[in-house]
Amino acid sequence: MTDKILFTKKSIEDNTLLELYKRMLKPRLIEEKMLILLRQGKISKWFSGIGQEAIAVGVASALENDEYILPMHRNLGVFTTREIPLYRLFSQWQGKMNGFTKGRDRSFHFGTQEHHIVGMISHLGPQLGVADGIALANKLKENNKVCAVFSGEGGTSEGDFHEALNVAAVWNLPVLFCIENNGYGLSTPVSEQFKCTNIADKGIGYGMENHVIDGNNILEVYTKVSALAKSVRENPRPILLEFKTFRMRGHEEASGTKYVPQETLDYWAAKDPLENYQEFLKNEQLLTDELEVSLKEEIIHEINENLQIAFDEEAITPNLEHELNDVFQEHQYKAVIPSEEKKRIRFVDAISEGLQQSMEHYDNLVVMGQDVAEYGGVFKITDGFVSQFGKERVRNTPICESAIVAAAYGLSVNKMKAVMEMQFADFVSSGFNPIVNLLAKSHYRWNQNADVVIRMPCGAGVGAGPFHSQTNEAWFTKTPGLKVVYPAFPQDAKGLLIEAIHDPNPVLFFEHKALYRSIYDDVSENYFTTEIGKAALVKEGNKVTIISYGAAIHWILDEIKNQEFSADIIDLRTLQPLDTEIIYQSVKKTGKVILVQEDSMFGGIASDISALISEHCFEYLDAPIKRVASLETPIPFDKNLEHQYLGKNRLLQNILEVINY
Repeated sequence: MTDKILFTKKSIEDNTLLELYKRMLKPRLIEEKMLILLRQGKISKWFSGIGQEAIAVGVASALENDEYILPMHRNLGVFTTREIPLYRLFSQWQGKMNGFTKGRDRSFHFGTQEHHIVGMISHLGPQLGVADGIALANKLKENNKVCAVFSGEGGTSEGDFHEALNVAAVWNLPVLFCIENNGYGLSTPVSEQFKCTNIADKGIGYGMENHVIDGNNILEVYTKVSALAKSVRENPRPILLEFKTFRMRGHEEASGTKYVPQETLDYWAAKDPLENYQEFLKNEQLLTDELEVSLKEEIIHEINENLQIAFDEEAITPNLEHELNDVFQEHQYKAVIPSEEKKRIRFVDAISEGLQQSMEHYDNLVVMGQDVAEYGGVFKITDGFVSQFGKERVRNTPICESAIVAAAYGLSVNKMKAVMEMQFADFVSSGFNPIVNLLAKSHYRWNQNADVVIRMPCGAGVGAGPFHSQTNEAWFTKTPGLKVVYPAFPQDAKGLLIEAIHDPNPVLFFEHKALYRSIYDDVSENYFTTEIGKAALVKEGNKVTIISYGAAIHWILDEIKNQEFSADIIDLRTLQPLDTEIIYQSVKKTGKVILVQEDSMFGGIASDISALISEHCFEYLDAPIKRVASLETPIPFDKNLEHQYLGKNRLLQNILEVINY
């Protein structure tokens, strides 16, 4: 090992050589100032990139300004190279309004469309899948753009790394996967993280081109990434890049570096990317002591001037209306009226038709999922779609729910729409993180919508057992930032799916499998919308209010068809946002309420609706609120056990108890 960096000018012009120095110098000086502010308590946390500046600066300098970069904690040089005004960065780190997240997130957890930067979340891996989606959009647009995404060596141990690289390789996506191997994941050395010598070697398993680059040599980073980016623009494909480097400070400042041997610190201190490059420029007579001092004074002045702007900015005054309104991108519902021309079709056909007409309506809409292309999906929703729309827009995916959810988000970032089919709603657990942490929080955090619909074939009653029968809507109704739709009838299913795709916000669209081929309806033939957040009064009566959704609506209709009492039957259709107005109106009329859900009892949406009714309609109630749900067990396979599990067989008894109270 050598502690000398060998710089090769090649054909780089002198002004570019000097510009690369200035671009490395700025983040170094900012960091030194931030460490002072951290000790003074003026910022809350800092993840230092000192010693790694050449990577961020070199990659950002090699890409065009309208090509997306997805940086991490230690990539301040990406933000400064893209010339983000410093006062905005300083405001961001102080949690002020001129930052990028309105005080809602800190550090580098933000993005900016203006500068084509997409920030990270603390769950490191999904960032890689987002790059897949951005790159897929570039490829579909045929705009000859490349996308670069960063991860540390620690992040390569996550399943998202495997999923994202595999998808990128299978789809030939123009992505540069930039892995900064700085030797430690917080305090865990690489010897305890992976067995291979180089992270780049992992690319072999994906059939992916890979390179090892000296991450402390700005000229090597810049020239190699420039050449590779040019090549990828001409011949779209993913490339795995490993940058060998080191961070000279702790994972974050509180961690320190006591776990690092002193000889290792000494070795990498001698390979400092800025100091070595500075010496090279002086030897080349491109940088004088006077110019060095002048440049530092200029940058320090810029830092102090912009810091003062951030310091002078008032602290955020909480505004409840703004907080609540920013969870979703504003969306005004514009009704597209259903036609009088109807045909009697099944629930499954209505969903297929709504999706097909949406694909016709939006040429930037991509459908993704396992077996959705030629096979048409396991439920044949997309049967025939490939022949009409082509395999570029109807995409089979590997079995990797997390990466595909993240890629769907990336498509949205790059101005496209995505519908992802979870083959079964049960499998969403493998994609849970990007749904609740990327899709749900994106608009609230940095004003970036997630124009994604995730279709969720769900439900019991078909003898499919514990892993193909769950109705898991409650996992998502409590997550702010997600809309949850759950229709019971074909006409509603078609109109709500079309509207879900039209809505620029993330929607979980639940489709009960038992309804697919058992429920028929007269469905309007045209492209029409049904408003999300509006329940439907299926039947009108005065003895009791029965509230439900999905397949349980049909349980109710079956159970009361031969009964003499009259009931208001409310089909919620949408669980988030919830139509409380129609609920309260009905409860105030009947005075008695029963809530029915297929999901098991505890923690389900019926519990929240019961609480809402108690809070807002207590004085109108003539009986305790009753909930009917399935047993507190996983869903069994055997027919008799499943029958016992489902709340349907206890429904009528509970309705009569409420009525006769």
